[in-house]
Amino acid sequence: MNPIGEKMALEMELNKTMPSATGGGVPNGKKAKELELEEAYNNDDNDERGNWGGKLDFMLSTIGFAVGLGNVWRFPYLCYENGGGAFLIPYCLMLFCAGLPLFFLELGFGQFAGLGCISIWKISPIFKGLGWGMVAITAMVCCYYNIVISYTLFFLFASFTSELPWKSCDHEWNTEKCLVVNSTGAGVYNSSREWPSQEYWDNHVLQKSSGLEEMGKLRWQLVLCLLLAWVVVCGCIIKGVKSSGKVVYFTATFPYIVLVILLIRGVTLPGALDGIHFYVYPKFHLLKNPKVWKDAAVQIFYSLGPAWGGLHTLASYNKFRNNCHRDAIIVALTNCGTSIFAGFVIFSIIGFMAHDAGVPVGDVVKSGPGLAFVVYPEAVSRMPGAPFWSVVFFFMLFTLGLDSQFVMMETIITAICDELKHYVANVYTYKVKTTIAFCIIGFLLGLPHVTEGGIYLLTLMDVYSAGFSLLFIALLEIVCVIYVYDFRRFVRDLTYMLDFAPNMYWMVTWIVVGPSIIVFIFIFFCIGYEPLTYGDYVYSKGAEALGWLMVLAAIAPIIICAVHAIWKQEGTLWERIVKSSRPTDDWGPYHNKHRYALGYKLIEGRGDPGMVGGTLPPENYHMLSNGV
Repeated sequence: MNPIGEKMALEMELNKTMPSATGGGVPNGKKAKELELEEAYNNDDNDERGNWGGKLDFMLSTIGFAVGLGNVWRFPYLCYENGGGAFLIPYCLMLFCAGLPLFFLELGFGQFAGLGCISIWKISPIFKGLGWGMVAITAMVCCYYNIVISYTLFFLFASFTSELPWKSCDHEWNTEKCLVVNSTGAGVYNSSREWPSQEYWDNHVLQKSSGLEEMGKLRWQLVLCLLLAWVVVCGCIIKGVKSSGKVVYFTATFPYIVLVILLIRGVTLPGALDGIHFYVYPKFHLLKNPKVWKDAAVQIFYSLGPAWGGLHTLASYNKFRNNCHRDAIIVALTNCGTSIFAGFVIFSIIGFMAHDAGVPVGDVVKSGPGLAFVVYPEAVSRMPGAPFWSVVFFFMLFTLGLDSQFVMMETIITAICDELKHYVANVYTYKVKTTIAFCIIGFLLGLPHVTEGGIYLLTLMDVYSAGFSLLFIALLEIVCVIYVYDFRRFVRDLTYMLDFAPNMYWMVTWIVVGPSIIVFIFIFFCIGYEPLTYGDYVYSKGAEALGWLMVLAAIAPIIICAVHAIWKQEGTLWERIVKSSRPTDDWGPYHNKHRYALGYKLIEGRGDPGMVGGTLPPENYHMLSNGV
């Protein structure tokens, strides 16, 4: 029988035999004892690690993680760079064929085991390096992601003025190329001229040097903004998910109000429809370019967050019976819908700028990571009461960035604490000190990015730290869970946890479509590889070598941990590989009642199994293994 046919048969069997979370099939007139047992059954607190304070805490935190600066900063510049509408086609395909399936897989995986992204690989110790690779990627992105947040703080503070400093060409950082162009014909824009917002960004905010080889001095204003960003992040996550889970009630919802206001303003500007047409009308010939497909896949992974470790971490704090299937669909569609919505905002403004300048939409601004810090400031500077709206807008960007930074830092801290608990007693009691230490390290590692050449380093890390290695880890994660652990066992686990079996869509994408797409993207990645550039600057071979070292930093732990896992076993090489691929004895749900129901070995201190019809003393726990 083929895998899909096996899945259908398995689902039918599971629906008949799997223990129900809700006591399905029991008559309405339940006895008091049955109700009492059901209440105990749904009490899934993890007393060791803690849980979310409320159901919305997880949902909003996951939306905040997925919907971040990448939606209004990274997505628009990739879309602009890859021909507008042509980028939306592979982007949506990647969402439904790879991004969403892996998103649900990771939420279910993390919630079932209740572990961070390193310890969770008890499912198959030979793959434990994937967890360390995820932490490596997250740590590298944390270093430069807070730099982007510090840029938003710089613009935020600069907005407290009667006239925005990037509105005119009358400042010391402006050059003779600067030109304020408007529809009355007060200037003719061409490739040799610069927008005031572009010069403000390049010459004042960044004080950009000639290249990576000339890092220059520290920009003290950006250093202070970076310090403030890390202080805010530290303060919000210092008590773990109990504190960050409340902050996101504001940070995850406020940005949508501002985006709606900006869209209303954008579409009322002359030329806005030209920009929107550029955005939604696909240039099909560009789909032949492998780079478009590679960028779409990487953006899905960058934005949704699979293979980063953040989703494992967030889901690990859920109650065991949480409906992560529903959450996965809502969050993934919200995330990508936000990206597309933000695209309408920014391209309506680009269309207006092109109309003012009398040039094609594709030529009006420079593409790159700084696109949002040129186009958005240009937009707010043309709104009535510009300083007020500038404050609101950049505060929105700040909150967008914080959500994602919270989760990335929590991913690193949770993963390290989950590992250290085997060596340090009561390690979770040191979480405050650990959080402060990691934030200090993050600040120090971010300093090279706030030098005059820092933007070149940021661009290098943006391209290499979470690109090739991210796809590679995602592929191996699918191989581990679906093929090595076996999709039948994974479906059984999910069915017990959710009280229903995943449908055919998930099985097809997990088993066939998702892995195939990632393999093809790898091929496209190699075929379409080009030297990295930032504007007119072309990165040297040495700089690209540094980028590939970032890739290696995430891949090397996978190899090292696999070799170590095999070396610890006994027997022939093949026997060692097989043994190191099997789940450990303590793999499975946290609580013993779920471990017993699924046939996992019971563990002392994980709660009373309950379902066996009485209290079992700890000395009997070792007898209950493999369903005995």
